[in-house]
Amino acid sequence: MAARGDLITHTTALLPGQPTPPVTTPREPAREAAERELSKQLYHQDDPGLLQRALDRFWEWVGDLFDRAGSATPGGTLGLAAVAVLAVLALAALWWRLGTPRRTATGGAALFDDGPASADDHRTAADAHAAAGRWNDAVRERMRAIVRSLEERTLLDPRPGRTADEAAAEAARSLPGHAADLRAAARTFDDVTYGGRTADAEIYARLRTLDLTLTRTKPLLTGPPA
Repeated sequence: MAARGDLITHTTALLPGQPTPPVTTPREPAREAAERELSKQLYHQDDPGLLQRALDRFWEWVGDLFDRAGSATPGGTLGLAAVAVLAVLALAALWWRLGTPRRTATGGAALFDDGPASADDHRTAADAHAAAGRWNDAVRERMRAIVRSLEERTLLDPRPGRTADEAAAEAARSLPGHAADLRAAARTFDDVTYGGRTADAEIYARLRTLDLTLTRTKPLLTGPPA
C-alpha cells in the first residue's frame, strides 16, 4: 500500500496544469541579465542627445553657482540679481562711451597716410566731414591740420612717418603752455583712428579750438626741434 501511495503522489505531481515550482536565479547573473536587457536600443530611443545632456549639466552647474553665490551675498538671490544688473549697466555705459572695440590702439602708425596737403586743405576737409556728421574723419583731418600748420610755421620739421604722439611731444617744446592739450589731441586721434572710439561734435570742437588757438600762440624759441 505504501508503494501504491508513492506512485499516486508522483503521478499527481506530473499531471499537466499543476503549478510548477518557482525558478530561483542567483543574484549576480540576474543583475547582469537585467543590465543586458536595459542596454538595448529599444529602451533608449527617447533619451536626450549628448549635446542636450551637456547643456543640462552646464545649467545645473550655473544654478548651483548662483545658489552658492546667493547664500553668500547680502540679500540672497535678490541681492545677487541686483549686483548682476548693476554690472550689466556699467558694461553698457562703457560700451556706449568708448564705442565698439574694433582694433587696439597702437599709436605707432604714421599721422599722414596720403600725399602732401596744406594745413588749410586739412581744415577744409575737416569742416566738410563735420558738416556731414562724419566726426571720426573730421577729428583725423583736424589733427593733421594742427601738425601741418606747425610744420608750415617751422615749429616742426616736415618728417614722413611721424606719429601723432611724436608730433605732440616735439611741438610741446616750443609750445609748453599747450603741452597737455597737444597730448590729449594726439591720444584722441589714436583712439579714433586705431582704437575703435567713436568721436562726436564735442570732441571735434575741442580739436578745432586747439587748432585755432595754436595759430595765435607765440612759440617759445628754443631752436630747431631735434
